Amino acid sequence: MDGPEFPDRSHTEVKTTEHLLRRSDRIRSTPKYLKDFEVRIHTALYTPPSSPTSSKSSGMVHSIQQYLSYSGASNRYLAYVSALDSDVEPTSYQDAAINPRWREAMAEEIKALEANGTWTIERLPPGKRPIDCRWVYKIKRRANGSIERYKARLVAKGFTQIEGVDFHETFAPVAKLVTVRCLLAVAVAKGWEIHQMDVNNAFLHGDLDEEVYMHLPPGYSSSRQGIVCRLQKSLYGLRQAPRNWYAKLAESMSHYGFRQSGADHSLFVFNRGDIFLAALVYVDDILVVGNNHEQCTCFKRYLDRCFRIKDLEPVRYFLGIEVFHSGPVGEATCHIINLMATWTKLTSFSPCRQLGEGQ
Repeated sequence: MDGPEFPDRSHTEVKTTEHLLRRSDRIRSTPKYLKDFEVRIHTALYTPPSSPTSSKSSGMVHSIQQYLSYSGASNRYLAYVSALDSDVEPTSYQDAAINPRWREAMAEEIKALEANGTWTIERLPPGKRPIDCRWVYKIKRRANGSIERYKARLVAKGFTQIEGVDFHETFAPVAKLVTVRCLLAVAVAKGWEIHQMDVNNAFLHGDLDEEVYMHLPPGYSSSRQGIVCRLQKSLYGLRQAPRNWYAKLAESMSHYGFRQSGADHSLFVFNRGDIFLAALVYVDDILVVGNNHEQCTCFKRYLDRCFRIKDLEPVRYFLGIEVFHSGPVGEATCHIINLMATWTKLTSFSPCRQLGEGQ
């Protein structure tokens, strides 16, 4: 019987390999070019007691571990870091099969792929070579660091595909940063609504034109021999997956009435009378601005029927740009500024200055 089977491997003994890997005898040392760098720090910093692994023994002029300080971090941030260290994401199927949470996540992924019609179980034709696949595990967390869910994604090993056989074209356009800035600036200046959406499992919606075969996923058992998966739709990891998804999305946008911009192929414009909408696509993230609330809502419902989207309204972050909503007119700032400020507090480093400043 074909289907996913994820047995409990928590009591399985690990077999040792017959030939143990030899540890390298090469002496590792700190690169000498690091001695040319000097770090400008505060002098009144706590210095940990000397240890055999101190900076002097390692040959480094300034070891960063002696200048890190968590005194400037808030309790909320420390709790978040502690939550991140509590669970570890497995790197192999053998490690994940021990945990029942990951076994459940893999079973849900297989069920979703089969419901989507991603593949059909067939016998491998003569002369065809199947590609391999693997599991990728990710822990989805909330803003406070607590675990929201365990996510297991099946990824094809696209690097084993052969050009001209398993794939042809791979290019897919993404939004230019200058287009993102201009669109946000126009929306803020005119007081338009700004919506952000995320497409669930975007690459799985693309139609696959090539004849691609893939080995059965780890944990998927079959009583028949020589059985493989013939992919009917794109899968994460395939070389042509981004292009197929973009073609599917562009077709749906055209059916709704959007026109593709010639300056940036990831920008789609809808103009009907006094109603104006603009949609900017970056892979599976879609930014929509417009002057009509009802039309924006109607368009989001249309996309949800086509692909199942996650509405992230109101927009907070988009490609590293943080958006603040202050009344009818908002403002945008680069998220990297907040990251630099947090790093400065943790390390107690002085802010950088331009050459000639203060001289």
